[in-house]
Amino acid sequence: MKYPEFFDKVQTITLRDDLADFLGSVEDGIVEFSYLDVVKSAGHSCPTVAGAYIMCLVGLKELYKDELPVRGEILIEFAEDENEGVAGVIANVMSQITGATKTLGFKGIAGEYVRHSLVSFNAEIDSSVKFIRNDTMQSVEVVYNPGVVPPKPEQGELMQKLLMNFASEEEAKEFKKLWQGRVEAIFNNIDKVTSIK
Repeated sequence: MKYPEFFDKVQTITLRDDLADFLGSVEDGIVEFSYLDVVKSAGHSCPTVAGAYIMCLVGLKELYKDELPVRGEILIEFAEDENEGVAGVIANVMSQITGATKTLGFKGIAGEYVRHSLVSFNAEIDSSVKFIRNDTMQSVEVVYNPGVVPPKPEQGELMQKLLMNFASEEEAKEFKKLWQGRVEAIFNNIDKVTSIK
């Protein structure tokens, strides 16, 4: 499988998954997610998918400091409705990483390891996302602004040509290069596209 080289340069996200440990799925329950993992699940790499990954990376690091984040013990809140804009896409990526879901997650074993009812929408927050530790109720809000790294002007023009089936093979290749180039630039500017509240 071939993909852009920068995928492998993105910092991975490591968490502890007590359910995986309990069931012997992963040794000591230590689970690692890469950007490639979420790209395969989402089916594409874009500023939104990258943003969801980055917000988890930055938010969980801030929330847990030197501890490993614990899958299944992280609550996630969004200001938007789940059907609004790209909220659903972001939630899906974050669910994959944190294990948290709205209604479809694991129902638990004897009341432990529950993964549903951990994601909520239409929350009264003034940020892109809010992460809350279920054990301490400490929280952190992350603001993500990919507009800090704008696309090249020709990217939009090429996209229109592709959508109208007017683009040449070379133009299609150039569009893909520009699209992923912007995603790479966003990862290279994490401190500029995100802020903590």
